[in-house]
Amino acid sequence: MLALAALLVILVAGSAFAEPPAKPPTLDQVLGNITTWITGIIAAVATTFLTIGGLRYLLAGGDPGEVQKAKTALQSAGIGYMIAILAPVILDILKGLVGAT
Repeated sequence: MLALAALLVILVAGSAFAEPPAKPPTLDQVLGNITTWITGIIAAVATTFLTIGGLRYLLAGGDPGEVQKAKTALQSAGIGYMIAILAPVILDILKGLVGAT
């Protein structure tokens, strides 16, 4: 019983010297984090389209319909990569339009 009381005192005393809670993130930090996540997700989807398009092109075997589907997937991947690259720029433009710095 004495050991339990001593352990309780140590735990309570240890929490008294804990670091103060961190400040909540600012709006710019939240928007930056969201931009980073969205950019990563878009890049992952574009990579998936690139892989699918490449595989379709390799396995088309001369079928014009499959070749066209492969080209469409590759174009979609290119558009996805462009959006992922331009996401931070688009966010800066929108922040400028609404007056956030």
